[in-house]
Amino acid sequence: MDALPGKKKNLPKRGKEKQETRTESLLRRQKDKSWLETHIWHSKRMRMENMWGYRLAVKPTEKAYRPSHRASVQGSIIHDASYYSLVELRGSSETITGSLSLCCDPQGPNPSAASRLTSGSRTHETHIYEPGKYPFGLICPISVIWKPISESLKGKETESNSPTAASASSVERTVWIRFHPVVHSQVLSALQTAGSQYLAKKKAEGNEGIQLEICDLKDQINVFEIMGPQASQVIRGALSAVPGDSRPEFRQFWSSLAEVQTSGSVPRNMVIGFKVLDPRLRFPPKLAKPKPTNQRRNDVFPSVALAKSDIWDESVRLGIAKPKYTKKELDDRRAKNLIPGTPLNPQRQDDRVPVILIQRSLEAARKNGGHPIHGWTLIIPSGWGMAFWNSLVFTGTRVAGQRERQTQAYEAGTAYFPRDYPSTSAYHEYSTAKEEELRDTWERKPPAKRVNYEKLNVQDPFAPNWNWVLWASRHPGDGGDLVPTQREPTAPTPIGAPWLLRGANSAKIVQQLTLPIGPSDFLLREMNSLRVARALGPLPDALNNRDLMQAALVTVKVNVCRRGLPEDLALIYSMDDEEVSKAIAVRQVKTDEAEVRVLSSHFFPLSADPLHQ
Repeated sequence: MDALPGKKKNLPKRGKEKQETRTESLLRRQKDKSWLETHIWHSKRMRMENMWGYRLAVKPTEKAYRPSHRASVQGSIIHDASYYSLVELRGSSETITGSLSLCCDPQGPNPSAASRLTSGSRTHETHIYEPGKYPFGLICPISVIWKPISESLKGKETESNSPTAASASSVERTVWIRFHPVVHSQVLSALQTAGSQYLAKKKAEGNEGIQLEICDLKDQINVFEIMGPQASQVIRGALSAVPGDSRPEFRQFWSSLAEVQTSGSVPRNMVIGFKVLDPRLRFPPKLAKPKPTNQRRNDVFPSVALAKSDIWDESVRLGIAKPKYTKKELDDRRAKNLIPGTPLNPQRQDDRVPVILIQRSLEAARKNGGHPIHGWTLIIPSGWGMAFWNSLVFTGTRVAGQRERQTQAYEAGTAYFPRDYPSTSAYHEYSTAKEEELRDTWERKPPAKRVNYEKLNVQDPFAPNWNWVLWASRHPGDGGDLVPTQREPTAPTPIGAPWLLRGANSAKIVQQLTLPIGPSDFLLREMNSLRVARALGPLPDALNNRDLMQAALVTVKVNVCRRGLPEDLALIYSMDDEEVSKAIAVRQVKTDEAEVRVLSSHFFPLSADPLHQ
């Protein structure tokens, strides 16, 4: 009897020596984009897209629009914002503040005079412009974080008449600037230009030896945004502070963190620096619950001592970039416990991870309405993304993608970059991509099933044409049936280009513009006064005040009085005083008729009364 033929083995196509490992396969898939440390976790649960050089999560695969909004208002929701760019400035305090004054929003506090911000106890939210082009040349919003200084130097800086004030301003300082990755190259170029202009000015004055170092710290830290009323309980339950911290401010803060009902009760942009144990030692974590008590909570205020953290030291960040123990080694230690699975006791050789906790709020002005959303921003070293992420998510908090992050800004009534910044180059890229997406969706539908924009006389149904809107405002009544011959947007010019009015005083400026006496002249004077305060000089004489007024854009909120809900790209028409009066009269007549109908419905004929039949 013949023997059965042996089963042929499937040999690898490349051979055993040339076979690709899993690590090589994952690195090959990141040639044209970067992955976050939590990418594999997100890719199993979220819709992923290529955005800004990264592969980011857009939205959960499950139906989570309403639950995510409820979590941001009633519970907690976390978002991995490690894709944000980070740039470090190193130099003397005078050099850094002088360079930032040339490119930051003049409506905000002057960095050279705001010791409240340069001490490092709070972060500063502002906008960055191309140096010398304010109010044109808006790039993006930025967050400025100063490395805390010692108490002795802080006292010297606050005393301007002190003989050591000059030496204190020459002490080397460090500043972190966080901003959106889509404008990474533009922000770097603006900072380099502003630094070069300031150094050239000081060199002309005879000050030699002044230097400013700009470092790109991309992918050196991880950032998690935890929003919602329960964000404090999530952090308190997932993280364990290293015992033995000698700072009384931090001990008071950490003991009262679980009792915080919402981080909105904490001072805005407050910075807390501390060390935590490896969160995997206490996995799985439990959500901290506030204890019912009638005692008044001890408030903690921002201070330099509370903001200090070792994460500012580059040698510390790089030295702890890789955890000492893998998850398997920690699981083996946990299995040897007397009761397997119980939390591990920290040992001397276990990692102590430096972190920074920053209060974060999404809130608009009270007049604009909106529901404010408060939370925390957690900054940790690179290499620890999944170790912290698993513990934070296991507390029961929901996970947010790009859609949920935009929804939070919309519900809070705040501007979201780049969607709400139409004068920036980032908005042009966003609008172009959105236009292509909407156009493709519209063209895939048959003619009988899609909107006929030509019959409705809608010239740009897929993207807002700001140049045409501003031109129509200058020439009312003209161009109703005209179509612009140049469809592609041209490069904006410094004079007459659309520009966005942003800043802390924008509401007051707009209120003054409503006065009938010279609004164009007032706007030009206000912009020149802001520029002169930052040593930028007045605007060019060739710029007409009327052109400056007509090219200005401002963010507004539209409240619908009755039925109807405007969607994206909705058309808003301007009305003169006569049309407004007619609309109010028609609305009043309809209201009176509705009241008459309601009153008449309460009366009926006597024969219809069942008691008289």
